[in-house]
Amino acid sequence: MHFVHRPYQKGETIAAVATPPGEGGVAIIRISGDLALEVAEKVYSGKIRSYQSHTVHFGKIMKASELIDEVLLIVMKNPRSYTGEDTVEIHCHGGSLITKRVLQTILEAGARAALPGEFTFKAYMNGKLDLAQAEAVQGLIAAKNDLALHAAESQLNGALSKKIENFQKELVDIAAILEAWVDFPEEGLEFASFEEVIASLDSTRKKMESLSQTFHEGKIVHEGLTMCLSGAPNVGKSSLMNALLGKDRAIVTAIPGTTRDLLEADLRIGGLHFRLVDTAGIRTTDEIVEQEGIRRSHQALLDADLILLVLDASRGVQMTDQELLKSAPAHKTIVIWNKVDLPTEHPKPANGLEVSAKQGLGLELLRQAIDRKIWRSGPPSKEEVVITNQRHHQALNQAIASIQLVIDGLKNRVSAEFVAADMRRALLELGTIIGTDISEDILSAIFSKFCVGK
Repeated sequence: MHFVHRPYQKGETIAAVATPPGEGGVAIIRISGDLALEVAEKVYSGKIRSYQSHTVHFGKIMKASELIDEVLLIVMKNPRSYTGEDTVEIHCHGGSLITKRVLQTILEAGARAALPGEFTFKAYMNGKLDLAQAEAVQGLIAAKNDLALHAAESQLNGALSKKIENFQKELVDIAAILEAWVDFPEEGLEFASFEEVIASLDSTRKKMESLSQTFHEGKIVHEGLTMCLSGAPNVGKSSLMNALLGKDRAIVTAIPGTTRDLLEADLRIGGLHFRLVDTAGIRTTDEIVEQEGIRRSHQALLDADLILLVLDASRGVQMTDQELLKSAPAHKTIVIWNKVDLPTEHPKPANGLEVSAKQGLGLELLRQAIDRKIWRSGPPSKEEVVITNQRHHQALNQAIASIQLVIDGLKNRVSAEFVAADMRRALLELGTIIGTDISEDILSAIFSKFCVGK
């Protein structure tokens, strides 16, 4: 496997631009490592090593006798910095060219170009953050809504880590008893009875399962959802897409089959991010291009988190509609009767939401229905710790499975060595969440997702 991070060298001095690329008023260049002050002093007009920590200074970045830029410079001496090392931040003018020149001057003075996420990697390696907190930094940057932002802030502040540490502490106490049974089988040691150990394990397992179950809500908060508009041709899917977006994104005509490919747009409902997908009308056709569009529509329905199945109230239920109603997964489908503003001789539909995309009728009720459909028991509260990371969820579930093996083993009087081994696996999985037991390939996969300069 190709590792993003080279073998860690404590104190190695790195530098990178910490602000997004492009034009702006100010850009920030970050330097961190044992030689950060020395490297910065080579290109700066002042005596940086004499400055007190956490002070700001005005000066010039020079390359020999050439003025590169006038800057503000901030000194943060170890261990009171993000990385736990000596750190210098240089605030220069934000043009892309001047920023590159300042960074290049710093690299020529002895710093190495930082790898993706390497500043946060240093913070993790130097004990400033555990792994769950380090991952929360990226979650904070990528947050698309207030719920995601709060979840990332909570994880960064250690709420998830504390829960995992509490689980570890409870399990370690039991693991010590199991190991004693392994090491001293003839001694008849009775720190606790089998029943007490099983009850304690079951209590911890239930708490872990409760945390694991928050991943449904956490995934919605963190990643958003894909919502797919489906239905027969000419039922008003594209009109409904435009109505929800509040702009003309899709072409609308009276000709059936106007939409032949997937059309996507970003949408916010109730503070959540949705990827809204308009699909080709589903029907039997000999037209090759339309057939491919319909095939893609079927795949989009399988992949979607939520389906808005649109029917035409003015013409009633057609055969194609009946087939779609039968095949649509009830747990993720909302039936919508569109065009209720048009006169019709068909009976009023008994179920489904009534809307008129053209007139804007019923859209607020639709938004409320979407909100109810996606949450199992309402959005998470600000006090609730939720799992938003797939890696954390998998590790937690594997730990739960190992604990269940321990419980089953104790009930069936399995040899203590096997039970103790299952317990060690449970503790190992929990450790991977906060980074106490983690392999380099996992570290590389995690930090490779960070931007350079963070």
